[in-house]
Amino acid sequence: MTVVGDIHGQFQDLIELFRVGGPCPMTNYLFLGDYVDRGSHSVLTITLLACLSVRHPTRITLLRGNHETRQITQVYGFYSECMQRYGTAVVWREFTDLFDFLPVAAVVDDAVFCVHGGLSPSLQTLEQIALLDRFQEIPSEGGLADLVWADPDANRLGFNQSSRGAGYMYGEDVVAHFLTLNGLLHILRAHQLCMDGYQACRPCPRTCHSRTSPRRSCCRAQSRRSP
Repeated sequence: MTVVGDIHGQFQDLIELFRVGGPCPMTNYLFLGDYVDRGSHSVLTITLLACLSVRHPTRITLLRGNHETRQITQVYGFYSECMQRYGTAVVWREFTDLFDFLPVAAVVDDAVFCVHGGLSPSLQTLEQIALLDRFQEIPSEGGLADLVWADPDANRLGFNQSSRGAGYMYGEDVVAHFLTLNGLLHILRAHQLCMDGYQACRPCPRTCHSRTSPRRSCCRAQSRRSP
């Protein structure tokens, strides 16, 4: 399986990713969210990914990021692009309704926890995440918001307030506790810029990895299940 970080409307980079990583369904893909906004081709990007997920539901999985919301897409470009292309908000409404049904996390090969943002003080186990009422707009606070907004912090322990205004910053002790409690080895996430395309927060057996930049954000794994 190939795990992919933020795309953000970069349609040509998405096509290049499929060229390098292999076409779907020949390669299994897990996308970590943030398909729209910022880039100039959000409609093409999310349309292709949505069609592929319908055509090959066992080969491609789309997780939800913090930009897959009505509020954020009205600020960072997706809403405006839809209005410019179609002269109506209908397409934007259909896609944002779709976003409410995307899963927010997945487990790869019973060892790697995949999520867009990170961890939450109110969600300690995979079972708790699976019980979330995720079929809604991402709220401003709570476990669902934390999963798509949180960031790791290599300099502090525990959970701390985030400068983003949503979610938390979480330390390596939080990562170690979550992984041990759930019998996992790694956390694989997106949501932040990494100049080399990826970054390991700590070079230890149990780690949190970040992926970004569609041209350099691929990580191979084996299988997956989605809470």
